[in-house]
Amino acid sequence: MSREFQVTFDAHDPRALSGFWRDVLGYEHPAPPGADLPEGADPLAAWDVFLAEMGVPEARRNTRSAIEDPDGRGPRLFFQQVPEDKTVKNRVHLDIRAAPGLAGEERMPALEAECARLVALGATRVRRHEPEPALDQGHIVMRDPEGNEFCLD
Repeated sequence: MSREFQVTFDAHDPRALSGFWRDVLGYEHPAPPGADLPEGADPLAAWDVFLAEMGVPEARRNTRSAIEDPDGRGPRLFFQQVPEDKTVKNRVHLDIRAAPGLAGEERMPALEAECARLVALGATRVRRHEPEPALDQGHIVMRDPEGNEFCLD
């Protein structure tokens, strides 16, 4: 029997980092409990109202954030505020499937296009790994705005 899970990120700015990953993955910020948001409403604004009504001080309203797959296939991502900086390489990272089913001369240009989109969102390109037939189809290593490594493959 499989288990449901979420992936948790430590962050200085949970709201900003969750917004970055929302745009990378096509995820959504969920509405606050009991809220029925109209089409096009900003769920983060709704969270601000919800937290204010719950008596959460303004200085504590950006200590957590989450995003979810609107199709229900991928795991929930949770972002929690921590005081310390990231200091070493991640032991676990996300691989973003940016070129599913592509191989050969189509693959790396597709990864490069996605890399350019993510750089515009605030990611940093680290390095490109060229295809090594039978071992690796090629990928690009990147960092999110807070320095967490991830790969486009």
